[in-house]
Order: sequence, then structure tokens, then C-alpha cells
Amino acid sequence: MTETRFTAGGREILLIPALGEDAPLILLHTFNNEGRAVYDLVRRDTAADFSFAAVSGLRWDDDMSPWPIPPIAKGDTPCGGRADDYLKTLTGEILPSLRAVLPTEPAGVYLAGYSLAGLFSVYALYRAAVFDGAVSASGSFWYPDFLAFAKGRSMKKPPERIYLSLGDKEAKTRNRVLRPVEENTVALAAHFAERGIETVFELNPGNHFQRCDERVAKGILWLLRR
Repeated sequence: MTETRFTAGGREILLIPALGEDAPLILLHTFNNEGRAVYDLVRRDTAADFSFAAVSGLRWDDDMSPWPIPPIAKGDTPCGGRADDYLKTLTGEILPSLRAVLPTEPAGVYLAGYSLAGLFSVYALYRAAVFDGAVSASGSFWYPDFLAFAKGRSMKKPPERIYLSLGDKEAKTRNRVLRPVEENTVALAAHFAERGIETVFELNPGNHFQRCDERVAKGILWLLRR
């Protein structure tokens, strides 16, 4: 498949288009240019046709965080809470650039991400009516006040499906800020399911830093197989 790389909205884009028509677009936000590795893992296990775009060059702690919070540990950096600003770039510059390159209009646009990008994938559903679902692998749902935010608001467009996952050791931490991550993720899965959204929550072996690419690929495969 033809691989295209270009810049849009000040970010670097890897695009691998679908072979035919009526294929979804999976849009992955990456921390360390892992887009091609994730794509290869997905492609290894499915023959489904889909377009794939990976966005890198992000200001991670700012672009992927919904509102500012101080550092959660000694030596850590604060989160700047610029997700709304980045979302304007995503919907106003990056997505139009992708649509201009793709041979046909995608049959749905699905966000995917790991950690803070997993949080952003769900947050964006509340802020923009252009996404059809989300993959949040080891999403940062420990984020202060996010659970209340999600339960207290409506999404801009009812998504078709949401995939949530977590490592089974992620909640076993001394950091009090991170400790609610599993409880909050389970609560979000129940909340989405109650609202008629096809939702799945999976626990994977390990902590937050194990098999990251595989966890994202697993969620994308779930989307493609629905």
C-alpha cells in the first residue's frame, strides 16, 4: 500500500490509504512515531480494508490534556490543558488535509491513542461532531475531574462504538492521582453502555508501559471487526 508522509497543522502525518471505497479512517495520535508499528500489527491480523493516519510531533502534555493540572509526581511536567486548541487544528486543518489526499470519503472516522492520547480520543467525542468512535488503550482516566465531566455532559454526536483497555497492574501504584484509573475506566465503560454505545473494556496483563503498540492494535482490530 502507498504510504504518504506530509505536514498539516504543524504536525507530522503518516497516511496509508485504503485500497477501496467505503473504508473507515483510523486516526492514531502517537507519542514516539509508533504509527507504522501499530499499523503493521493490525494488518497482520486482519484483511479488513481501512485507511490509517498517524499524527506525531505533538506537544503531548498540552495537546492531549483537556484542562491544566500540576505535575502528578516529583520531576514530572504539568499538563497544559490545550486539547480544545489542538482539536481545532485537528478538525480544521489535519482532517481536511487527509480528506484531500484520500481517494474517497472515509466511511467513518475513529480516533485511537494510548495513555493521554487515549483520554483525548474520548474527550474529543464531547467536543466535536465529526468522530464515529474511539479506541482508548490504557487511557489516562485518572485525570482529575474527567469522570464527572464525562458523566455530566453529552457527546456532540453519538458514537457507534468505544473500546477501552487497561493493564491489570496500572491501578496498583503508590501515586494517589493515578490509583483511581481502573475504577474510573470501568465506570466510564458502564456509563457509555447505558447510553446505548457499543462499548468494551478489557484488562491486559502488565503495567502502563508494557506492550503499548499491541494494546492499541488490539483496540483497532476490535473496531474493524464490528
